[in-house]
Amino acid sequence: MRLLAILILCLGVVPNLRAQEPAGLPFSGMMRLTDTTTARVSSFDRSGANTDFRPVAPGETLELARLEGAGVVRHLYFSILGGQHYLRDLVLRAYWDGGETPCVEVPFGDFFGLGQERPRFFSSLMVTVNPGDLGVFGTYGFNSYFPMPYANGARLTLTNEGPEPVAAVWYHIEYERMPALPAGLGRFHATWNRENPTRAVGPVVNTTLHGAINDTGNDNYVVLDTEGHGTLAGIFLNIDNAQDNWYGEGDDMIFIDGESWPPSYHGTGSEEIFGGGACPTAEYAGPYTGFHLIGNLDYRGKISMYRFYVNDPVRFRKSIRMTIEHGHANNFANDYSSTAFWYQADPHKPFAALAPALSRRPRSGDDPHDVAFRQLIALRPKLLALWFQSIRGGVELPKSLQQTLKYDISQTYFRRDYAGLLVQISSLESQVDALLKSKPPE
Repeated sequence: MRLLAILILCLGVVPNLRAQEPAGLPFSGMMRLTDTTTARVSSFDRSGANTDFRPVAPGETLELARLEGAGVVRHLYFSILGGQHYLRDLVLRAYWDGGETPCVEVPFGDFFGLGQERPRFFSSLMVTVNPGDLGVFGTYGFNSYFPMPYANGARLTLTNEGPEPVAAVWYHIEYERMPALPAGLGRFHATWNRENPTRAVGPVVNTTLHGAINDTGNDNYVVLDTEGHGTLAGIFLNIDNAQDNWYGEGDDMIFIDGESWPPSYHGTGSEEIFGGGACPTAEYAGPYTGFHLIGNLDYRGKISMYRFYVNDPVRFRKSIRMTIEHGHANNFANDYSSTAFWYQADPHKPFAALAPALSRRPRSGDDPHDVAFRQLIALRPKLLALWFQSIRGGVELPKSLQQTLKYDISQTYFRRDYAGLLVQISSLESQVDALLKSKPPE
């Protein structure tokens, strides 16, 4: 709890919390006796049986939690069994203090860093995605540790805006109840944006190094544009690079309270924002920064990265416009999407309407990563059918096949050995088809 208290202080939601902490006692918040209480809302089976999940039909909204009074949501957990595009089809929304307008409105996968619909398991201080059984073919454990305060009730929902049913949603929402919310706490917000493709500016396009000038920031990709008094808490950024060279060199420019160029917060390139060395090709995930998805070693295809402003929060009193160049001086035409997390006093500037689910889906690339992934994920329905057949029939799958499903094929995918992956996929499909055909009559 002390770590969480420090995080809340750094994020600007409890300005006087440090003064309440006893000096020299790490994690003292867990030892202090308070007049608050803790509780959880979950998808557990109310009958006492083991059907501890909720299905979500196309067009249906699942109300995850409706909380009363004052408190702070401390942790969100999900595991979901859905179709190929559930990460973009599902939309997570949160409403604070009885408001009818959501303060959080983000496609589910983007909220948890899987904005490309491509699995990556990673650990950061604020968001973590963990594997389950069957590796890339199975379900994943989604966790968010952003504190989310409310003074007069909270409501969280999950809506299936896609055409396919979601078979199962397991979830926990842990929260702390208190007699009254301390003054000075901003409300948690999250929003999503996409520009596909970005508009390449100038006579030299899709070129890494060139002599163009950007002395306005007007054509930058916009991650967040809002008004009010608040603190930027973090971002996920996804780039689908359609070119065959380094897509970066894009500076971040954060314009605070209406300032003009150059802003007081001006960076030097894309990799610097996310804590990397020049032109990273190795995936990494740290407490505050990461390039957790790099599809190919030659920079093509899908890339995802994150930055959490915990120790260095970005403050604004009237407005913030967070932007990033797409290539130096915005000369690259690529697919950009992002999620921004921040705290502010409401009301907030209205969010732009979310695009329909089908148009939110990532593009299908012709790079080695995307080609191999699409062949891999196309096997998932057959594999799940075989897995359920095995469970219902009480017949264990061959050990060699379990080894392939649970470990080998995922490791090949995460090593980015796409030629080897295609060989494994062909062999695996033959085994699965034979086992499905040998199903005993019921």
